[in-house]
Amino acid sequence: MENNHDIDKKFNEASQSSEEPATFPGFDKVWAKVEEKLDKKEDKKRTVPVWFPYGIAASLIIGLGAFYFIDRNENSHIDKPAIATNTVVPEIQSNVKTTDSLIKSNLEKELSSQSEIQKPEVVAYDAVLPPPIPVLDPPALPRHHSDPAYQVIPEAPVYANVITESESKPKDIREVIVTGALGLKKRQDVIVSSNAIVDNSYISQSTNPNTYIALSGKATGITINSSGKRKMSKSDSNNTLNPQVNQIAGNQKGYFDSTPYNNNVLNSLRGTVGGLKINSGFNQNITIRGAGTLSGANQPIYVVNGVVQTGNILGKIDPKSIESVQILKDASATALYGSRAANGVVVVTTKKLSRKERKAFKKLQKVQDSINRARQIHQQNSEEYDAFVENPFELTKNQSVSTFSIDVDKAAYSNIRRMINNGEVVNRNAVRIEEMINYFKYNYPQPKNSQPFSINTEYNDSPWNSQHKLLKIGLQGKDLPMEKLPNSNFVFLIDVSGSMNAANKLPLLKSSFKVLLDQLRPTDKVGIVVYAGSAGMVLPPTSAKEKNKIIEALDQLEAGGSTAGGAGIELAYKLAQENFIKGGNNRVIIATDGDFNVGTSSTGDLQTLIEEKRKSGVFLTCLGFGMGNFKDNRMETLANKGNGNYAYIDNLQEDNKFLGKEFAGTLYAIAKDVKIQIEFNPKYVKSYRLIGYENRKLKNEDFSNDKIDAGELGSGHTVTALYEIIPADVKSEFLPKESDLKYTKNTNDGNFSDELATVKFRYKKPDGDTSSEIVQIVKNSNENLSSASDDFKFASAVAWFGLVLRNSDLIKNKDLKEVEKLGKKGRGNDEDGYRAEYVRLVETYRNSNK
Repeated sequence: MENNHDIDKKFNEASQSSEEPATFPGFDKVWAKVEEKLDKKEDKKRTVPVWFPYGIAASLIIGLGAFYFIDRNENSHIDKPAIATNTVVPEIQSNVKTTDSLIKSNLEKELSSQSEIQKPEVVAYDAVLPPPIPVLDPPALPRHHSDPAYQVIPEAPVYANVITESESKPKDIREVIVTGALGLKKRQDVIVSSNAIVDNSYISQSTNPNTYIALSGKATGITINSSGKRKMSKSDSNNTLNPQVNQIAGNQKGYFDSTPYNNNVLNSLRGTVGGLKINSGFNQNITIRGAGTLSGANQPIYVVNGVVQTGNILGKIDPKSIESVQILKDASATALYGSRAANGVVVVTTKKLSRKERKAFKKLQKVQDSINRARQIHQQNSEEYDAFVENPFELTKNQSVSTFSIDVDKAAYSNIRRMINNGEVVNRNAVRIEEMINYFKYNYPQPKNSQPFSINTEYNDSPWNSQHKLLKIGLQGKDLPMEKLPNSNFVFLIDVSGSMNAANKLPLLKSSFKVLLDQLRPTDKVGIVVYAGSAGMVLPPTSAKEKNKIIEALDQLEAGGSTAGGAGIELAYKLAQENFIKGGNNRVIIATDGDFNVGTSSTGDLQTLIEEKRKSGVFLTCLGFGMGNFKDNRMETLANKGNGNYAYIDNLQEDNKFLGKEFAGTLYAIAKDVKIQIEFNPKYVKSYRLIGYENRKLKNEDFSNDKIDAGELGSGHTVTALYEIIPADVKSEFLPKESDLKYTKNTNDGNFSDELATVKFRYKKPDGDTSSEIVQIVKNSNENLSSASDDFKFASAVAWFGLVLRNSDLIKNKDLKEVEKLGKKGRGNDEDGYRAEYVRLVETYRNSNK
């Protein structure tokens, strides 16, 4: 309450204003009545304070003025709740704005006579709203018309002024207030459910195209394609769709949309219902994820002594040996054995079986496991390997010369190791024996002159055919110190397509390249190109000293999309050529599962592409990753035809070996187009065959042709090849049939009486175009296997294992115990333990195939 003096002063200021407020048209009449009352009482003795009459007059004036602005239509009773919004009030003149609290109280009493407006409980509102959007007010869940809880949806659009926090994160909403053209609506206790049931009869009852159905929420595990032929499929779920009653099970997100529908079931389901995706296309498909474990059959599963069996097993057991039979159904079955037990479980417990019964039982179980394993691999495995036929024996008198290109690839051994360790059946076409042999290093001496490699030979008994001999030929590349290696220009070509989205693919790939970065020097450069549906550069050539920048680029890679491998190769080589280091080490390193499916993708097209790119002087290294859809044939083609090498990375241990310990030999070539040609002396060699190298054989005339591509040898690398020989005095069942030749004269010159064979080598420098030749003589000897070197024994054991894996028809002895025993004898100085790992691998394979 202001004091009397202030009130009197403010009243006088207001009454003396030069301008009469235009907003009070009855001001003159009111003031005249006030003056008349004052005249009648002017003679009376003042008993009240001077300011009192002025205060009353001011109250009347302001009160009448306030009533003038009140819209009486808005004071009518409101039966329904409304949302209070922020209202901008027009500016009022200062002489009206300043009032006494008493006057304010009078105004509040006047307003209190009106009906109070109930304030709604709202979560959030905003005075500034975008243009209203028509939204259907659907039922909490789609229901059948016969459901009492079903509410008819009005056809007229409703405008919503409530903004929810997030459509993608539903909450239990106790009350929602909606205002619009139809007035106020209230819906209480809207609870989001995880089940939505749509009955076909419910859909067929309404054919009005203007009718709306709210089915577009968010659910899981269903895909619907609309138009064309209609079919429904399911995979990996307990959800089912039936043409009559369609149950869509998933997690509703609480989001509803208005979608017109007719009496067509698929059209009525158009939208996005919690994992339900509907697209327009030629074919219609309804797919439910999560139903793969369900079977259309109604057969139970059988469990005998704790082991799941087929129904046939019961016929193999003597009824007298059965101790108890228990039937499990419904929850008790699925709780123990999962969804495969939906049709029930027959649990059989037997008494102590006889030895004969137990042996028969194990044999049957082994057969069944083998069938199941083969079926599973056939369904899930889409790996590709080029088929080939192993090299046959050649008659020396008809063809005494053999020519092939060296191969330093190592992918086959690590890939086979992965198959064996995972319990898979080894694909015989994945077994390339030369790559198994060359996975291991051998103790060959360094070259003593300016030549890039030393040549080493050893002649001894064959372990798998006792009357035969083996000739081992080994090359040892010059080991260059790191400081003498040329500067490198590396381009990482990384597959980031959807097929690489697995733990043993893109994540392992990133870790592999980080191991490689640790080996690089500041003078080396790294660029990164990726490809999925198309190719792109994510990192221009960057100095290896900026390791964090390169790692950051790697870490940001994610898998998704199709695989345009050909486009990636084009871009990677283009980047390598633009940053070419003359006299340096220019190389593209491709990392992929080989699953190219866009653009250049066939093996033949890739071969043509990579043969053209190798002319640029850029070398190639291929790193294979993953399983299930691994395309070995394409990776091998790229490496063989692109002046490169190829390795399969199945774990970090292999990555550390290939890109860490053997870094220099892997990525720094000291000789290219290395070819080997050997001529056997018919005096001692009746027949021979090359073990492995089936896809590396060359025509004899290609040996001296410098235009013919061959393999590369890296710094410190070893390359080993084995020839199996049938001596001249041995009658072997594997000898090819001889033909009588009229004009071919086979004579033995006494001057070469001690020579078993002559070995020739041709090679080019990494940046050269003309080859050089080295010749070495191999002497005949009669050594036996016990006197052989550790390297000879071990290389023979590895080749022997490969021949067994391929189920070769050209060996007699296939005893894996003997293979394992010879491997142990040849372990020698095994610092890194790779040879010991091989012995364990043979043992694992032998035990799993008993």
